[in-house]
Amino acid sequence: MITHDDSTERALGNEPEALAPLSRAEAAHLVRLSLEAAARHALPARYDGAGALVLHPDSPPSGRFEAGLTNLARIVAGQRPDHWPRLVGEHFDRLAHAVRHGPPPAPADPRRELLQRLAVKDSLEPRLTSSAPEFVPGLLSVPATTTDGTITMYLDPETDLGLSWAAAESYGLRNLRSLTDTVTYAEHDGTRVALVTGHDFAASRALVLDTVLRESLQIENPRYGVLAAMPVRNLLLVHVIADLSVIPALGLMLNLAGRSYATDPGPLSPWIYLAGRNGWQPATRPLGDSAPGLSSPFVDLLHQLDQAS
Repeated sequence: MITHDDSTERALGNEPEALAPLSRAEAAHLVRLSLEAAARHALPARYDGAGALVLHPDSPPSGRFEAGLTNLARIVAGQRPDHWPRLVGEHFDRLAHAVRHGPPPAPADPRRELLQRLAVKDSLEPRLTSSAPEFVPGLLSVPATTTDGTITMYLDPETDLGLSWAAAESYGLRNLRSLTDTVTYAEHDGTRVALVTGHDFAASRALVLDTVLRESLQIENPRYGVLAAMPVRNLLLVHVIADLSVIPALGLMLNLAGRSYATDPGPLSPWIYLAGRNGWQPATRPLGDSAPGLSSPFVDLLHQLDQAS
């Protein structure tokens, strides 16, 4: 199993902007506050220069731990500086408890407690991800539980829970369907995009998109499918495709997803997808593609919409 607080992530590589979107001065201030908070909890630490504190607890369980500050940087970036000490302090209160007491216990009733969750493949050790299915490139679908802001992912449910992967996934998806969303809308140039929020599994609700469409957006089986994006853990973007207004909708979603992915806690993916009868397909080509732009499935959709207009 893997556990982490929602504001803690694996450290990034040796990158100069490891604590973006903070400025250099703000990043230095966050590191100072974090070192002071760690010291108050008797967690000797040093900053590794790449977005994480290396902790050496002086009491059991002993060992070396890395506390990533990347999500914490995104959390404090939107707050007044005088609020930073409280936010950092609360974060290290939870972290110290996790370090000294270990992960939360396994769920007493996995059938009721498991929730399927999207996780970034590159943030996990390769040896742990061989069984997890890839929902879209780079994002895995993993059984998980949440306890007081701490997410526990079960990448080996047979060992951790005594369940087959299929059974754990079935329970996780069923419970994921039972969550209630908050829906607001962004509108621009006559097009509208739904912002699905309300809980830390909002992006993961993409795994049960049919339920989101039916229960949260009051849409049944959209003829042309939808555009969807999962930029961060607590946000799912959806545009129901009806006509060629899908073109400005794509532009709006690229802006919303890119901004959220760059600045909000829990980044997942900046990409926009076509979701429909043919499954999930990219709406654009990757930036590194030799011919960047709209994907073939999206171009085909535009031809279909043009003929229907």
